[in-house]
Amino acid sequence: MDLATKEQSSSSAISELQRHLQDGSFVVTAELSPPVSTDPAEFIDHALALRGLVTAINVTDGAGSRAHMSSLAAAHFLVRSGVEPVLQITCRDRNRIALQAELLGAAALGIRNILAVRGDDPKLGDQPDTKPVFDLNTTALLATAQQMRSEHRLPSGTEIKGAVKFVLGAAELPVDPPAGWRPNGLVSKMEAGAEFIQTQFCMDPDAVRRYAARLLELGVAQKLPILIGIAPIPSARSARWMKEKLFGAMIPDRIVDRLERAADPKAEGRRICVELLQQLAETPGVAGAHVMAPAFHSAIGPVIEASRVAGTKRAGARRG
Repeated sequence: MDLATKEQSSSSAISELQRHLQDGSFVVTAELSPPVSTDPAEFIDHALALRGLVTAINVTDGAGSRAHMSSLAAAHFLVRSGVEPVLQITCRDRNRIALQAELLGAAALGIRNILAVRGDDPKLGDQPDTKPVFDLNTTALLATAQQMRSEHRLPSGTEIKGAVKFVLGAAELPVDPPAGWRPNGLVSKMEAGAEFIQTQFCMDPDAVRRYAARLLELGVAQKLPILIGIAPIPSARSARWMKEKLFGAMIPDRIVDRLERAADPKAEGRRICVELLQQLAETPGVAGAHVMAPAFHSAIGPVIEASRVAGTKRAGARRG
């Protein structure tokens, strides 16, 4: 895409996230879970602490298969506070009628960025007898949202009144691609309407380089921006748990070893995350990073700030 086309696309963007994805910026997003509370004040404070550091903040939807404040309500609080949300919507908890209602509610509340996700297995949560729904899968949810915004109709044919403006995204598991690997899942989501991808944790920069190179080779990364999931892991114990229990997470043994040897594991986890942010910013085919820290959210802001400072110093040294 030439400069004039980029500028035209950027000017027509309906969200800051879309604008930065289109103009070629290295995009950094973060993730927060709504509270188990009727008071959003602390949640808003955490989000405001990241304003100016991230382009948008994901609002999780029943992460870990646990109940919390409605993600739609929490995302609306962010909009009112001047923070751009990415509303996660799980297929686990709603049938297609409820999913369509959620999308209409999001559009009405000025929430533009939508991330379609499958949702964690209820058996892993604190109410294991919960019955999952899965009336639609993520590709079908994306296609539904795409139809609603492009045709201004529900799948039933009922006309939608008012604006329907969405930037659609999906989650994906990154891989260290074997010979001949093809990203069929990514392509299906892109064809259904996805305009960006946020991945599961991938703390292996070498695997990311191979993954991104393959996506570039196949012409996918040029069309579908990929944000790689990373974390400031606070301890070796946490790293081992992620490696062993978190499906699809890529946590190299060397990361576990560094945290194990560190005198201050939390500080070391932040350093590792800063290093990864810098490496991702220089990796062709990677559009950005998605920083997640469910039990260590206070580290997200300092990590992003530190990576920016280090990047500025590095750029200054190259110019000098």
